[in-house]
Amino acid sequence: MIKMTKPLVSIILLNWNGYDDTLEALESLYQINYPNYNVIVVDNHSTNESIEKITEYAKGNIRIETEFTKYQNNKPIQLTHIMEDNLNKQVDNTSTIEKKKLLLIENYENYGFARGNNIAIDYTLKHDNPEYVLLLNNDTIVDANFLDNMVDVALNDDKIGIIGPKFYYYDYEGVHDKIWCIGSVVDLDEYPGHHSIMDEENYDISGNVVECDWVSGAGLLIKSSLIPENYLDTSFFFGCEDVDLAVTVKNKGYKVVTVMNSIVWHKVGMSRHKHSTFHTEYNHIKTNLQFIKKHKKHYYLHLPVYGYQIFKLYMKAIVNRFS
Repeated sequence: MIKMTKPLVSIILLNWNGYDDTLEALESLYQINYPNYNVIVVDNHSTNESIEKITEYAKGNIRIETEFTKYQNNKPIQLTHIMEDNLNKQVDNTSTIEKKKLLLIENYENYGFARGNNIAIDYTLKHDNPEYVLLLNNDTIVDANFLDNMVDVALNDDKIGIIGPKFYYYDYEGVHDKIWCIGSVVDLDEYPGHHSIMDEENYDISGNVVECDWVSGAGLLIKSSLIPENYLDTSFFFGCEDVDLAVTVKNKGYKVVTVMNSIVWHKVGMSRHKHSTFHTEYNHIKTNLQFIKKHKKHYYLHLPVYGYQIFKLYMKAIVNRFS
């Protein structure tokens, strides 16, 4: 029996009709070296076979083996399936290196990113009492040491509140070590209010810990004690939930950092902008303005400036749409 020397981490994945990605993510998670974690999959009312496929995977009836994940015979995984209106039930859901467990929460509606994750956050804070909560996209693959490396950094500095990994593209024209994200900067004077740290002229990534303003919600580890009372802001239905959370934590005096030796691969849609609709672009703009308004004083004085920036962005989207 392995002695628990690491704090409990609850890992939350949100699934909506994406069981292929979710199963690959789970296969990588159940091969990590971290000894003390929960895995919670929240199904946001999938209309396909997601529930059945996840169940069969846990039984060991679906073999997942890809370039990133070599199949391990650690099945069956002890699965507990709970409907969203029965979350008063406490489940022993702690995985170790030897024993794997999975909690599957099934929602009655597609609540979006924030509320979907909030349901699992609420459950785990009430029943598991984890020291950290990790929000992880279901279209990610994790390195075996990714969680150890993030937690080790967090434990060395009490003022670190949010930690992110270094994200690589899952596949960038056949390459798997192209950086997608290593943290971002909040700039409320420039629409959309945030940008990649790699867009800074003199960003320094020479060390293992890179301080930034926010890390992507595709892989965001947060101290449980710093999670806001209402969890993720559900008014952000179309993004910015992770940026908003990081700003809130930083305003409390805590750091947000990226840990460069914590590796996660993300299946980023390389051509999603070209195939996006005008409705999608409108929702992006609306959400980004909502974020700026929430966190910037004298927001209305800057509307003409934002308007010009948005106009340029929207014209670029139109060109991309028809090119």
